[in-house]
Amino acid sequence: MAQNDTVTRILDTAEVLFAERGFAETSLRTITSKAKVNLAAVNYHFGSKKSLIQAVFARYLDPFTERFHRALDALEARHGGQAIPLEELLETLAGSVLEVPAERNSLKVFMRLLGLAYSQAQGHLRRYIQEEYGGVFTRFTALIRVATPELPDSERFWRLHFMLGSVIFTFSGLDALRDIAEKDYDEHVTVRDLVRRLRPVVVAAMQAPLPPSVNAQES
Repeated sequence: MAQNDTVTRILDTAEVLFAERGFAETSLRTITSKAKVNLAAVNYHFGSKKSLIQAVFARYLDPFTERFHRALDALEARHGGQAIPLEELLETLAGSVLEVPAERNSLKVFMRLLGLAYSQAQGHLRRYIQEEYGGVFTRFTALIRVATPELPDSERFWRLHFMLGSVIFTFSGLDALRDIAEKDYDEHVTVRDLVRRLRPVVVAAMQAPLPPSVNAQES
């Protein structure tokens, strides 16, 4: 088996098992058994389970980050230093996510992995994502801050995470939602259909009036 083929098989198998079972519940032996490689191959190519987890994320986050930076460059050039409307920022984020190559297991696995990064991430993964990809998210958050000057920083933080949670839930459960839509409403839903439906919901959530408790704190 060629070296590149071995690495690809390990990564393909690991990302599916991590998405289905979680990081702690997926052992290297389970991965090697499913990938039909030996444990020495994982140790040789990745060195540890931590490095393998990071490599799985890199396959999605490297192309996403590159595309997102380019898309933000184009947005900033088009607006010439003026505030970029919230809806355009969110549309650009969605477009960059959808452009990530789906040659293996598509958007569903990517979203499940992102969900795990929030719910199960150990210190090493949080540090890795922050160090390797924090720049693009910091840039995006700064543009969101300019687009939503009425929001206190803490409220913006919560709304961004509520938005992210909605997106992850929707796309990680893509197959089930499509089945429901088809069986109950006779709708054949594409990913872009879901994006169009989700967009006004998340925009409205970001632009909603401040809750009374936040208004009281600001007074």
